[in-house]
Amino acid sequence: MKTAILTDSTAYLPKELRDELNIYMIPLSVIFGNDAYREEFDITTEEFYERVREGGKLPMTSQPVIGHFVEIYEEIAREYDAVVGIYLSSGISGTYQSSLVAANMVQGLAIHSFDSEVSCAPQGFYVLRAVELAKQGKTPEEIITELTEMKQRTKTYFMVDDLNHLKRGGRLGGAQALIGSLLQVKPILHIENKVIVPFEKIRTSKKALKRIGDLFEEDYNKGDKLQAVIIHANREDDARNWMIDLKKRFPNAEFGISHFGPVIGTHLGESALAMGWTKKCI
Repeated sequence: MKTAILTDSTAYLPKELRDELNIYMIPLSVIFGNDAYREEFDITTEEFYERVREGGKLPMTSQPVIGHFVEIYEEIAREYDAVVGIYLSSGISGTYQSSLVAANMVQGLAIHSFDSEVSCAPQGFYVLRAVELAKQGKTPEEIITELTEMKQRTKTYFMVDDLNHLKRGGRLGGAQALIGSLLQVKPILHIENKVIVPFEKIRTSKKALKRIGDLFEEDYNKGDKLQAVIIHANREDDARNWMIDLKKRFPNAEFGISHFGPVIGTHLGESALAMGWTKKCI
């Protein structure tokens, strides 16, 4: 069985890498006023943050329409027997559910959807592992089984400057956002049971980043080979400086840098930073 790998745009995998590995991608959109812009196609990350800085009403976001899923499934069916789709958390988007609905509208393709329960570069960890498994000839069911097991060894923590972005988008309770704003804390957030929740309240950004590093250290000291990524919302210099410090502290881990694109950036706001990691498969 020849199996394709599909993901959505919020994994933020570079186009060059997607092309090299034959990864299919379906975009989510940001909506400014009456105009919708598909990530990766109609608006770049740089254009998005520039437009947000210009002021005015903040954008909304939109999941792919079911018809778009049907189209990409039909395209995949021309070359493959099956597809494994890996999507951002169903607790923050309806993309995963739409993939299931569209699957019932397509014939001749075995369609398997996976809820990563995360987003951004950690979602990409699952995508890249799925590609490796598909190349090894694993069945879709075997791929889904291993990705499910990966959830136990994959973690993500992030810090935002302004909780009101999450509150406005319905991704965080209003009371939690209000308290955070009043106390001027820099809460560390994570995704638990598929939704964004506070992990710890920290007073300063510096202490928050250190605490995330300490959480990474707990897994690093177990002796496993770890693959980590620093994710930023228009803070590349800060992300690189943090990565340099982490590389010195954890020389046996692999580090990379990714970003929060338009859709996730809408909900986290500019200046968010995050770190995700997983146990590297050898």
